[in-house]
Amino acid sequence: MASVSIYLNFAGNAEEAFNAYKRIFKAEFSAPIMRMGDMPAQPGMPALSESDKTKVMHVALPILGGTQIMATDMLESMGHHLVEGNNVTISLNPDTKEEADRLYNELSLGGADGVAPHDEFWGYWGTCKDKFGIRWMFNITNPQS
Repeated sequence: MASVSIYLNFAGNAEEAFNAYKRIFKAEFSAPIMRMGDMPAQPGMPALSESDKTKVMHVALPILGGTQIMATDMLESMGHHLVEGNNVTISLNPDTKEEADRLYNELSLGGADGVAPHDEFWGYWGTCKDKFGIRWMFNITNPQS
């Protein structure tokens, strides 16, 4: 069956972020975390430091309604440079205002740019950027909208 996943890049803290998301969403990883050190050496690829070998190559976590988030750590030693921006937002559509409030309260801890969920003309809406630099939106559409 076709599905949609949201892929996120981190600057070395993907595991910390995904352990927090695992707790918040009360979910389990889809498979064990794959580490950079699990990757077979490729021709021309620079040798990984011991620290880089522990970084996340791939992690996946189901969150709400069949959506899955996935991530990797970007390694400067491999020429990767993470630029945080507002180009990734994960839009959550929980079933209740209480669940929207709970998710907002947990995801906004230590974050920035928060607008607490509140009633708008189309429904109940809010947004925040978490302490890992990921933008989240919370939206419950009114049945009459």
